[in-house]
Amino acid sequence: MTKKLPAAAEMKLGELAKTLENQLGKNLVSLLAYGSVARGGWVEGRSDVDLVLVLKDPSPKVLLSIANTLTIARTALQFETMILKEDEIHRAADVFPLFYDDIRSCHVLLAGKDAFANLEISDAHRRVRIEQELREVQIRLRRAVVDSLGSESHVAGAIERKIKQIRGPVFALLALRKTPAANDELKTVLAKAHEVWNVDVAPMQDVRKDPPKALDALNDLLWRMIDEVDRMEG
Repeated sequence: MTKKLPAAAEMKLGELAKTLENQLGKNLVSLLAYGSVARGGWVEGRSDVDLVLVLKDPSPKVLLSIANTLTIARTALQFETMILKEDEIHRAADVFPLFYDDIRSCHVLLAGKDAFANLEISDAHRRVRIEQELREVQIRLRRAVVDSLGSESHVAGAIERKIKQIRGPVFALLALRKTPAANDELKTVLAKAHEVWNVDVAPMQDVRKDPPKALDALNDLLWRMIDEVDRMEG
């Protein structure tokens, strides 16, 4: 799905696209924006603008020819650009299934063609990546509890970050089990998770109100999802 850019970012991104087209010529395959600037929730001056630049030949010589442009874009405009080679996108779909799904599902094409349009990703690779991301959140959450030394305000921040991090894998798991959320916004994804796994997600929507309760809810949801994705392996 392609969305319209926020007005505050549109002109600057258009200028960057023209500059890169002039510098790269036919070597430029695609330039697209994804993440919050495409999905919604982007805040000018606070949020990064996530970009993917796809090249036919990302040789050191080529990269150095655009280094100044991309450095200025990053430092002055908070544009974060990931550079990919055209023929590696399909070959790397097994290692980045959720990331590529996220880009493909919601982006704005700025220049060239949509390099992710015909990408095929297997459910088996999605399942493995979902489990990996959920288990990583679970492990890091335990570390955050230890590091908080019992400070509810400290652990609340960690819980909020982990809740944001699970948006992608939860959305992906819901789709994988054929009970998709209406969209990939966090509020919608959590509401669907409540419906599917019967977990009280209300504490996760207002973590600061009761951090221990939010922590219990998040742990409950993680365990239920990990248990389900484990069963899918067979």
